[in-house]
Amino acid sequence: MGTLRDLYLEERRERILEQVVRAGRVSVAGLSQQFGVSEVTIRADLQSLSDHDLIVRTHGGAVPANHRLYDISLAIRRQRQVAQKSQVGKAGAGVVSNGDAIFLDSSSTALAIAQHLQTHRDLTIITNGLVIANEMLDVAGVTVVMPGGTLRRDTASLVGTDGLEMLKQFNIQKGFFGAHGINLPEGLTDVSHAEAEVKRPLVSMCRQVIAILDATKWGRVGLASFANPEEIDCAITDKHAPAEMVERVRSAGVEVILV
Repeated sequence: MGTLRDLYLEERRERILEQVVRAGRVSVAGLSQQFGVSEVTIRADLQSLSDHDLIVRTHGGAVPANHRLYDISLAIRRQRQVAQKSQVGKAGAGVVSNGDAIFLDSSSTALAIAQHLQTHRDLTIITNGLVIANEMLDVAGVTVVMPGGTLRRDTASLVGTDGLEMLKQFNIQKGFFGAHGINLPEGLTDVSHAEAEVKRPLVSMCRQVIAILDATKWGRVGLASFANPEEIDCAITDKHAPAEMVERVRSAGVEVILV
């Protein structure tokens, strides 16, 4: 099990941001001790968050900017691995045909796919992501279907399984699933039990299950699995994904596309 010191830079900054929002105020010294990094590193983290208008710097620390929690969460998720997610999004959109019915989850990588679907026609997008629905609001050739559920504010998504029954009327050709991580034998996992609870039945509804992951997600395991390796048809990821792990997943019968 990794320590706070082992966190990726993006993960550490997200943890810091969440703490600022929840606590209302943080100190450089306290964060330095908590995360096991220097005060210089923490100041750089706070400055980056401030530059993106997510926090306000104070003497020796920081306080939240005047944003709603889900705005902050989405903003920082969209900062992560931006170029890689755009490449994965473009590749994902490339396998979608006019006339398809597809599922896009509420992940920032799924949003990158949506942004490359603006010229598709007769396309039906099923999603539990409010931001994806909003992205497609003015796209004439796309029908958006949202199952009902309970609003999860930090991810701007609808969770809960009560609304999934209506989706059984659709033939969903392709489902695109972001994840906290992909690993063997756990498959695709999420850190949120609520999100995994929605994704698990949707995996079984999709004729083709496509994982959409940047390189940082390989070998990571979240709280709850929502797709076993044998249920995953394809994984689209960037070329920095660890080669040994990619080969293990391919050996499990999953097509891996590197972009």
